[in-house]
Amino acid sequence: MGFYDYSVKDRKGNDVAMKGFAGKVVLVVNTATGCGFTPHYEPLEKMYEDYHDNGLEILDIPCNQFGGQTPGSDEEVHEFCTLHYNTKFDQMKKSDVNGASALPLYAFLKEQKGFEGFGEGQMAQFMNAHLAKIDPDFMNNSDIKWNFTKFVIDREGNVVARFEPTADMADVEACVKSLL
Repeated sequence: MGFYDYSVKDRKGNDVAMKGFAGKVVLVVNTATGCGFTPHYEPLEKMYEDYHDNGLEILDIPCNQFGGQTPGSDEEVHEFCTLHYNTKFDQMKKSDVNGASALPLYAFLKEQKGFEGFGEGQMAQFMNAHLAKIDPDFMNNSDIKWNFTKFVIDREGNVVARFEPTADMADVEACVKSLL
């Protein structure tokens, strides 16, 4: 199966088929409304505004699996995003990205691009120390490690990159821009 064979639910419970994004560059991101990385919504929205007309779609999948940082309902998440970050891209139904109830799309994404580390810097060191307490084997599995992990899918449905939340958003944008 490929990217276009999957679907997710929108915040109203309707199916959103990935095949509807054929020919587009898609950024899939698991989000949270109460996380230290929540300000990523700002550069995500800027990218959406700058590149949507050129074929960028953002698939925002709220997730409450990391520190319970997305406690609200699907409507509350949407209201938060539009009120605080003026997001134009829609939020999907809150879903799991790891474990037995994870979205099948996420199993596929993780299989295509595994975890390669948090990179360098103070935030990367913090995340390494934090996750080592939660999962001593975190470096050796492809699970999503935290909120705002981003996958970039090209116009042909290939998963071309995975960016951890510690990645510089300028690098994410450069990757997206190169595919448009």
